[in-house]
Amino acid sequence: TKVIILHHPHERRHKLATVPILSKCLRDCEIIVGRKLKYGQSKLLDSLHDRACENPNSPLRCALYLFPGPNASPLVETSRAYSSHDNADMDDPVLVVFDGTWKHAKEMVLASLSFLSKFAIQVCLDFDAGANGGTIFDSELILRKEPFAGCMSTMEAVARCLRVLEPNGIDIESRIIEVLRAMVSFQASFLKPSKPSRGLSKLMKNNYPANEEID
Repeated sequence: TKVIILHHPHERRHKLATVPILSKCLRDCEIIVGRKLKYGQSKLLDSLHDRACENPNSPLRCALYLFPGPNASPLVETSRAYSSHDNADMDDPVLVVFDGTWKHAKEMVLASLSFLSKFAIQVCLDFDAGANGGTIFDSELILRKEPFAGCMSTMEAVARCLRVLEPNGIDIESRIIEVLRAMVSFQASFLKPSKPSRGLSKLMKNNYPANEEID
């Protein structure tokens, strides 16, 4: 699977951005810094766009863009359909993800649709827009407050997707998540909440011996 990340310019300055670490974990990852995807930024995406324009009636789309919403197809179902397609010459799947705050990500997707919709389909992981998202106090994989349940960092999202898309996806997911967990653990060690939640207490307990004081 080829991973292409549209990296919002503001994220380049954010200390908790996961894309710099993620790019070192993946063999085939292209990062595009910007606020929208358009023709001329990526040779790979340009080729997919041109191919789709030459054959607009083809039902097959080998590119997926990850973003939750009512029009998104569950990634698991899309992956099964892709795998069952009888085409030995079919290219490896391309996964497009958007890295930014929730507000920025929505803007980036909307701005990119005129280009992406020609050759890619929208997919999503499980989410619940009606439930509150977690914080670093609730999970060992969350660095920033998430807007609703199912939202996650770009690093975790890519790991979950590769679990589904890759033949050895379980191993790939495990390795990426291990790195993310270490990153969150390091960040959590600097937090000093006056009344730590049960989730944070458990996280800190797992990372420090009972007889070790935390300054």
